[in-house]
Amino acid sequence: MKQSVQQCFSDNGALAKAIPGFKARQSQLDMANAVAATIKDKKQLVVEAGTGTGKTFAYLAPAMLEGKKIIVSTGTKALQEQLFHRDLPLVKQALKPRMKTALLKGRANYLCLYRMIQNGQHPPFDDADFVTDLSKVRRWSSETDSGDLGELTSIEENSRVIPFVTSSVDNCLGKDCPNIGECHVLNARKRALDADLIVVNHHLFFADMSLKDTGFGELIPAADVIIFDEAHQIPDIAAEYFGEHFSSRQVFELCKDIQAEYQVNLRDVTQLNKAAQNLEKNILDMRLVFAIDPEKGNWREKVKQDNIQEAMRLVHKSFDFLYDVLKMVVSRTEAIDSCFERLCQLRGKFDRVNSIQETGYSYWYDTSKRHFTLHTTPLSIADKFGAFVEESEASWVFTSATVSVDEEFDHFTSLLGLPEARTQILGSPFDYQKQALFCVPRYFPEPNDKAAVRAFAELALEMIEASKGRAFLLFTSHRVMTMVGKMLDGNTKLPLLMQGTTSKRLLLEKFTKLKHAVLLGTSSFWEGVDVRGDALSLVMIDKLPFASPDEPLLQARMEDCKLKGQDPFQQVQIPQAVISLKQGVGRLIRDVTDSGALVICDPRLVTRQYGEVFMRSLPDMRRTRDTDLVKQFLTTL
Repeated sequence: MKQSVQQCFSDNGALAKAIPGFKARQSQLDMANAVAATIKDKKQLVVEAGTGTGKTFAYLAPAMLEGKKIIVSTGTKALQEQLFHRDLPLVKQALKPRMKTALLKGRANYLCLYRMIQNGQHPPFDDADFVTDLSKVRRWSSETDSGDLGELTSIEENSRVIPFVTSSVDNCLGKDCPNIGECHVLNARKRALDADLIVVNHHLFFADMSLKDTGFGELIPAADVIIFDEAHQIPDIAAEYFGEHFSSRQVFELCKDIQAEYQVNLRDVTQLNKAAQNLEKNILDMRLVFAIDPEKGNWREKVKQDNIQEAMRLVHKSFDFLYDVLKMVVSRTEAIDSCFERLCQLRGKFDRVNSIQETGYSYWYDTSKRHFTLHTTPLSIADKFGAFVEESEASWVFTSATVSVDEEFDHFTSLLGLPEARTQILGSPFDYQKQALFCVPRYFPEPNDKAAVRAFAELALEMIEASKGRAFLLFTSHRVMTMVGKMLDGNTKLPLLMQGTTSKRLLLEKFTKLKHAVLLGTSSFWEGVDVRGDALSLVMIDKLPFASPDEPLLQARMEDCKLKGQDPFQQVQIPQAVISLKQGVGRLIRDVTDSGALVICDPRLVTRQYGEVFMRSLPDMRRTRDTDLVKQFLTTL
């Protein structure tokens, strides 16, 4: 007989028996009941579960009890692994030990044997680092069962070799691949199709949903229950995948693949090598007409520049030349046929991202050190996504610790086209009044005042001395973070750890190990970071995290909002900033035994009317404007 959610979460229920120290909280049980009802009624539920609710168990248990096919999607690969390897086995052991589960990542995370062999015969680069990394991959390839590059720790995460030993939708040969029998992507997807519960991430989910990723498409229609954790990230990620992207990296990789195929099988067609080199040169030259430092901006504006127009003309010409040459060798090899298809697709994308007169889209670009990407992003995905949800006949659960604004969900549900969704807010079980002190310092300079950065550094110095380190300093920009870092350096004996000096994972490990360190970070440290206990007692935030108004997608959404006769500041900027701030604040108290101080150095919280929306959206902490009180409090922790 199927047990009820109530029994499962009771003090002598299945979870309590299987998990040492498990005690259900009322908010967790409320969420589990809401999830169970949503699954039963095939509806949609948006639930904000405060930190400490135990939302993972609250959605996994009722979904498993129903015995249906489940997809759980998380915000990042790190959270995906944590859920799959830490939380899921506990619930599975308690409720359904024989349930089949699978972890599925995007194809760029799996080794492609065909591309490793092909690029091993004729390496695209002859520098020592590339060749060394390639041989490490080759050695590992004979040991791995899964082909998941996450297992390969002997090369850097961003090694140049990775795009040449993995496949993309563009360059995969599919059923024509000579190594299809040993394909790691195919095997991972077979395991997922066979599983009762699959853990994916948002990027993979929406790549599939927009039909850009082949082979995984069979999974989503077959799922009965779809659960999004960290759901606050979905509107932006979904919009990205419903748009179009053209990347110079894809063109560069195509040219390298054509040159490799020329070397191995098509030496009689000298024009082929020449045409590929010509396109490679012109696409790399186009990167040079952008600023040297990585940037993003409005493509509609940028494209008006003469040097951009000339670079585009040369790329068009190179595309046409390579197209004419490739057409002559079509059918000679499977690989060259695949290259011809890729060229046609990239040529089409280049035209589409330059059709800048279409309305309803944001046209923007971003650059890295060597490459550029052109994007078209729809301003609204509500119609498309809402229709997809409606037609799916599945139950949908969206949950996050930060999805409401001023206790309302309209911002989220209207972006995703979910007007009928059930909503629920569950408070955190933490006693914020006892555990935390919140300060907006009195007489602090306004954020646009030049004195604000120095004032922040000086106050931070006093605070971190009082807390003996154990502090996160969170910033809305790299520039201010670097300036404050320089001001603190040499003025404190406490170890300073700054984002960008090493990987996020290593920085956090170091921070926890040192026990009295100060970590300076920007947006990636505002969420998905879990430091419990005495290692963290102070979170300082430099200012309210309003996205830069020249952020292209935000700019376009604001213009669109204005055209509809609405106030873009109220409708677009404030909700986005409230959710970001709630994420940053959520770093401080992670457990019932944690305590600490939150200091937000932005007087607008109390001097502007909209500050009230932010204040009402934050946990109910004791409040003060007296920094001396905060220092006294910190010395007692």
